[in-house]
Amino acid sequence: MTRNTVRSSARRNPLRVWLDMALWKQIFIALGLGLVLGIALNQTGNADIAASVKPVGDLFIRGIKMLIVPLIFITLVAGVASLQDLKTMGRLGVKTFVLYLATTAIAISIGLALAVLFKPGVGIDIGTAEAVQPKDAPSIADTILGLVPTNPVEAFATANVLQIIVFAMLLGIAIVMAGEVAKPIKTFFDAAAEVMYKLTSIIIAFAPYGVFALMVWVAGTYGMDVLAPLAGVIGLVYLACILHALIVYGAMIKFLARLNPVRFFQGTIEPALVAFTSTSSSGTLPVTMMSAEHNLGVSRRVSSFVLPLGATINMDGTALYQGICVVFIAQAYGVDLTTSQYATIVLTSTLASIGTAGVPGAGLIMLSLVLTSVGLPLEGIAIIAGIDRILDMVRTGLNVVGDSAVTCVVARSEGELDQTLFDTPHVLKAGETSPDAGPASDPDRSVSDRPLS
Repeated sequence: MTRNTVRSSARRNPLRVWLDMALWKQIFIALGLGLVLGIALNQTGNADIAASVKPVGDLFIRGIKMLIVPLIFITLVAGVASLQDLKTMGRLGVKTFVLYLATTAIAISIGLALAVLFKPGVGIDIGTAEAVQPKDAPSIADTILGLVPTNPVEAFATANVLQIIVFAMLLGIAIVMAGEVAKPIKTFFDAAAEVMYKLTSIIIAFAPYGVFALMVWVAGTYGMDVLAPLAGVIGLVYLACILHALIVYGAMIKFLARLNPVRFFQGTIEPALVAFTSTSSSGTLPVTMMSAEHNLGVSRRVSSFVLPLGATINMDGTALYQGICVVFIAQAYGVDLTTSQYATIVLTSTLASIGTAGVPGAGLIMLSLVLTSVGLPLEGIAIIAGIDRILDMVRTGLNVVGDSAVTCVVARSEGELDQTLFDTPHVLKAGETSPDAGPASDPDRSVSDRPLS
């Protein structure tokens, strides 16, 4: 057998083809196969078989959740400490918050406009259902006080992400202020961040198998029965999310960052697909951070600062979903909303999305707060709850794409984005840990001297 024959045989080896395939392709294929198999099991009355594979997906989600607290804390401390001066951190913070708030307000406006235009709730008999009791909205003072942990260990134990972020930022600032004497601590966190990235790459390699199991379970459990009566609101939420991503994020990348939107969306495929199946923005954070670094060329000092904040406070998909669902419920009950009520929905949804934890199903609880703000019946949540998982998938995908878009814009404005790496049509392969070169692979390397071409 000739050498060429051996090589040709190796190329035809399905296992080798699969292992050499880009991670996003593996995830996409797994998602499609899981959807087809799940629907087939549902239609044949074998939903219990679909449920039996869910533990595989749960295992993958548990692995990702295992990373969230240490990854946010360690990388954020390392990122803040690497900024060297507090003025730079303040500038990054202002840019990040302004962009996150602006995109959220635009998202809710798009959702309201489409819901008013297409009227998904007209003709729907919402009936009567048990009300979902809303949580009281915390006061501004309580919200501010809740950001500062009285016991950092308790914040870590309960995975209070906002408190962990505040503690990590304060610790990073203290390292910068301490100067040379704190250099060993800074070196420790830099090394720890590298270890966390390696561990993340190990967990992410199992993403296709977790995604497959989760999709089999979702499609096998829900099937087409729950989708048909509410196809209008489902289709509208998906349409709104796609439009928001293409128009708003595409425009941000094109005009604010002066980058190629096509390359941006290609580089965010992996976190978008993982978010779509896991329905957790915080759970997808490890994948989002690696994607921003490897595929989009964002320096680690920016991604480790902007992305953890985004996973916590940037919920464009949640805000958009709330706008559509509120109008849907109002239309189903025959309630005509006033201009002031629409303004209230925009304001409340923007603030509620910031306070929505990046975990599955949290948006449904926040929806009750928005309904209360405009005096709509809480019973309407019951019908939305039946399709919430389906809606949660696309809105979470939009959330992480938005996090990546803001990160690219901020990094570009700070000269912390390697355009050569961004323009390279490269995406992660399973088990890949770092690119060959570039600012993203070195937390202490800046690309501020690179021209913004």
